[in-house]
Amino acid sequence: MRDSQSARAVRLLALMMMRLRLYPHLAASFWRAVIFVLLLSLFAGPTAAQSDDEVAGFQGYLQYLAARARADGVREETISSVMAGLTFNPRVIALDRAQPGTGSAASVPAFAGYRRTHVDAGRIAGGRRQLQAAQGDLARIQQRYGVPANVVLAIWGHETNYGSYTGDFDLARSLATLSYEGRRRALFTEEFIALLKMVDRGVPRSRLVGSWAGAFGNPQFLPSVYLRVAQDGDGDGFADIWTNRTDTLASIANYFKDAGWRPGEPWGVAVDVPAVLDRAALGTALTSPRCPQVFARHSRWRTMREWRALGVVPKSGGWPGDDVLASLLEPDGQGQTAYLLTGNYRVILDYNCSNLYALSVGLLADEIAR
Repeated sequence: MRDSQSARAVRLLALMMMRLRLYPHLAASFWRAVIFVLLLSLFAGPTAAQSDDEVAGFQGYLQYLAARARADGVREETISSVMAGLTFNPRVIALDRAQPGTGSAASVPAFAGYRRTHVDAGRIAGGRRQLQAAQGDLARIQQRYGVPANVVLAIWGHETNYGSYTGDFDLARSLATLSYEGRRRALFTEEFIALLKMVDRGVPRSRLVGSWAGAFGNPQFLPSVYLRVAQDGDGDGFADIWTNRTDTLASIANYFKDAGWRPGEPWGVAVDVPAVLDRAALGTALTSPRCPQVFARHSRWRTMREWRALGVVPKSGGWPGDDVLASLLEPDGQGQTAYLLTGNYRVILDYNCSNLYALSVGLLADEIAR
């Protein structure tokens, strides 16, 4: 047991030495954390359990996170108030490791089943009620940000069913745990520090509750997203995406505007595809730097005029202008419903990079607007 503890201590020291090279201004705080962790790791009794070793390592790692936060200008009072009493959360790690991998395109679940559970009567009715109740706010938001009200509502409906469930995990504990675990350390370290900066901006500690992966509020933003795009839609001086509908809707719309939403362009349109269409000729050799297996299912870009010349025709209305570029996606394979997807579809993917998610958001938005 003592040898394994020593080995873990050496690995932790190597990790911290690497971080020190990246952040030399953290030297004093860094070495205090190193000494603390090594003493606990090396001098634990031979009967110490793995959980004890994990607790010691986590508490030492919190000192590193605190030092990073100080270097980023977070106030000491904030660091103390948020980090006091934080403990490692093994449930968060279990949930993270249980997430399905990206898999191959062939392993993606059928869209038809996903659509039934996400573009359902309850979400459609809820979106229409919100559309009616918030007409004035939504009109102003659409005018300011250029994003249609039904699309904004579809995101809210998908993420939390219009605020009915937003998560009950302590965000600071979850993000610190995920950062310590290390599988996506860079991401979760930055999100933890962004969470502290939210408190510096006036967000109460009591609001820091959400999903196990660190998302929160009606739109399920990560802390860095909140800092970048959250909006004070009603002008009361606070961007409240937890309980304020106007702030929530304005913040989602601002996210889409920031991601490049093109006003006046639909997200896509359902189409019929002729059986004789040569799919192989529509492929692209380009590889997306972001979630490549999602984009690998899309064809190359063509104008709507070119798609029509190939015999691809809309199932109903909503055909964009002839010069609009679109790619073809057949989510359930040939012979099933297909979609021509514009650049605005990729903005939805920016919110959650999943074709199942983005298609169902677009279709829910269409149903809300009917």
